[in-house]
Amino acid sequence: MHCVHSYIQLLVAAYLLTSASAANRKYELKVTNEFIHPDGFNRRFVPAGTKLIVYSVLANRIFPAPLITASKNDRLQVKVINRLTDTSMAQGTSIHWHGIFQHKTASQDGVSWVTQCPISPGEEFQYDFNVGEQAGTFWYHSHITTQYCDGLRGPLIIYDKHDPHGWLYDIDDENTVITLGDWLHKPSPLGRQTLENPESTVINGLGRFPNGPKSPLAVVGVRSGRRYRFRVINTACISSFTFSIDHHKLTVIEADGIETHPVTVDTFEVFPGQRISAVVHATQREDNYWIRAVPNFFGINTDNNNKTGINAAIFRYQGARNIEPTTSQIGTEILREQDLTPLVSQNLGFQKPDISLVLNIRLDLEKDVFLINDNQYIPPPIPVLLQIMNGSVDPLSIMPNNSVITLPRNKLISVTVPGGSDVAPHPFHLHGHTFEVIRSAGSNVTNLRNPPIRDVVNTGLSGDNVTILFRTDNPGPWFFHCHIDFHLEAGLAIVFAEDPKGQVSGPNAIETPKDWKDLCPKWNSLKSGKQFSINDFE
Repeated sequence: MHCVHSYIQLLVAAYLLTSASAANRKYELKVTNEFIHPDGFNRRFVPAGTKLIVYSVLANRIFPAPLITASKNDRLQVKVINRLTDTSMAQGTSIHWHGIFQHKTASQDGVSWVTQCPISPGEEFQYDFNVGEQAGTFWYHSHITTQYCDGLRGPLIIYDKHDPHGWLYDIDDENTVITLGDWLHKPSPLGRQTLENPESTVINGLGRFPNGPKSPLAVVGVRSGRRYRFRVINTACISSFTFSIDHHKLTVIEADGIETHPVTVDTFEVFPGQRISAVVHATQREDNYWIRAVPNFFGINTDNNNKTGINAAIFRYQGARNIEPTTSQIGTEILREQDLTPLVSQNLGFQKPDISLVLNIRLDLEKDVFLINDNQYIPPPIPVLLQIMNGSVDPLSIMPNNSVITLPRNKLISVTVPGGSDVAPHPFHLHGHTFEVIRSAGSNVTNLRNPPIRDVVNTGLSGDNVTILFRTDNPGPWFFHCHIDFHLEAGLAIVFAEDPKGQVSGPNAIETPKDWKDLCPKWNSLKSGKQFSINDFE
């Protein structure tokens, strides 16, 4: 009995210590239209009969957007101030906190028309949520039309003071965050209309394009002998990347905010929305080495030539000359998703699913739209969460047919997406959850024992049958969509309305603060600024 009492005391003490150490982290993001040229190209487009218009969307006038950091159990309060004026693209905005569960705070998930109305031009909104026990590598981005393709995307890191992998590395700070992205020379609304591909890729916001200027490249500095935790985030609008650092091994320890058993490789693939943490030991001679992020998407230049600097950044040792590398890639061992064994398993695979869904994807070439089980996702006129909170626990009455699937509380859900659909592979992201990937792309094995846990999965090519499992333990309307933003805009999405009654009342009911409730009346009252592209004026 004394042992039980002492154990309870220890638990209470640990809880009080955690609560005392939690902090309020406050940030401000001012969203504006700016003129930038991250790859050296002056990104300008002049529609007939109009003046020169700036085509980018930035937070605090920088690209990528500012790094946001927190620690486990911290409260994040981020004020987003919308000062967008460019009428050729969306003037509303919203911010999604990619990978954050938002337990009881689905109203803060930041998805226009799913969990909120957009933040109107000239208005502001403060996102306010607790990150809970989550820790790892996350990011944030606009979630209205294709706006994040135009620059509104940045890293979000949640630190764990008791990181179980902390003994593996010496340095983990703002300088070890590496964002990968792509960049279009036209504004994204036009890129979507013409189905154009990005002209270049960027690493930490800098890159080059074929036959373009020799613009600056990102430099990642290291000191000889130190061990670095690099947090690699794919913030791209379209492309996946094969990532490597010449002459250096990568020991992967985290994927999508989940700690994994360490596995050492030469290179890994990362799809839009995915994140990988890898430890790199700086043991080579003091020199410059190429960081490579080679895009894996048709139409983008996949140049891997050591002399061009395309799809590359510089890994520079302290004491090395300020010159570009001449190194070659050594080693070809690539990480397989099925090798991402989590430190803590959810053990879902040993249970029989309560609900099994098969989502078949196809492209309607006549209408240029994507369909899931023959239905195109079209954003509703009233956000799904608002419908539910207003008492319409069956949002199907207002959504397009089968764009919402209602899921009951505390059930095990199996979702299978056959591979090989048009313009595959598709990286699918589930909001509000992580999931077990019991069958990965490129594998015909079903892993029930200790499968990877992710929040974005590559659904694969012909012959693949990617299957994920998750439990409905977080009431909310959660988006499940392709993270190639043009595909999402073309309808490649669905909403899981999880426990609608539980969203409204009960111990897990969703908090809807006043400023959230004010978003839709402000949006609906707009006389201008509601258009999403210049074609809306035609």
